[in-house]
Amino acid sequence: MGKKLRPPIPKFKTPIIETHCHLDYLNSDELPNQLEKARDVGVKKFVTIAVSEENLTSTIELANYYDDVWATQGIHPHSAADYTDGTEKKILTNLQCNKVVAIGEIGLDYYYDHSEREIQKTVFEKQLKLASEADLPVVIHTREADDDTIEILKKYSLTLKKKGVIHSFTSTMKLAEFCLSEGFKLGFNGIATFKSAENVREVIEHTPLDQMVLETDSPYLTPVPYRGKQNSPYYLPFIAKKIAEIKNIDIEILLQNTYQNSIDLFAGLNSFETGLRDENQLGKN
Repeated sequence: MGKKLRPPIPKFKTPIIETHCHLDYLNSDELPNQLEKARDVGVKKFVTIAVSEENLTSTIELANYYDDVWATQGIHPHSAADYTDGTEKKILTNLQCNKVVAIGEIGLDYYYDHSEREIQKTVFEKQLKLASEADLPVVIHTREADDDTIEILKKYSLTLKKKGVIHSFTSTMKLAEFCLSEGFKLGFNGIATFKSAENVREVIEHTPLDQMVLETDSPYLTPVPYRGKQNSPYYLPFIAKKIAEIKNIDIEILLQNTYQNSIDLFAGLNSFETGLRDENQLGKN
């Protein structure tokens, strides 16, 4: 029996913004090629996400090296127990970089509980306060923590003038409705293509076009029909196509809206002040 052929990656007229990926988790030797493949299928801007103290610097280095890459600064709930005054100082220092567009990935994860829940909540609130003071949007991770996420966001929603995005949204309609009513956007990725993700598709159906953005969360959550392979930003067109099908709208309409939504969410994406550096500088700062 022959090997099953997978379809080519579709290309559309409207460009796409990758709002959530982890470029420093991809093989560094392959990264330039993967970015080029993504550009070839219409992905024009990339936001690479910080999750721990170890990669606060590497995300900035990538953003400074590539004109079309931007970064965030933040500590994931998995690493909340490692958050110190020194961590916060490092984040604040790195916010001076003009390629930083958000505080994130921050939030709560009660599925894995890698950090104690009270610590997660404390660190989440500390970083929401940082975002409020820096006038930056937030990139939020929440898993099986809907009620606490709502209660904490109620405290900070008014001071978060730039709001933010609940990335890789897989939570309840209750959380979706609360976040949408508060002006947050929802990020959707390859999970929308998974057979078991009816709850995600239901949320997509109910999410206004002006409050959704596209992401891969690569190298994780590879969409069908390439599930099983390492995820990469160049698979974004499959995600866009699936969401357009769920919304029953023309793909170009979806892409026009999500592109503008991404620019509205991360205002710094319009900046191209930092050019390419000599490749020998990457990883040496």
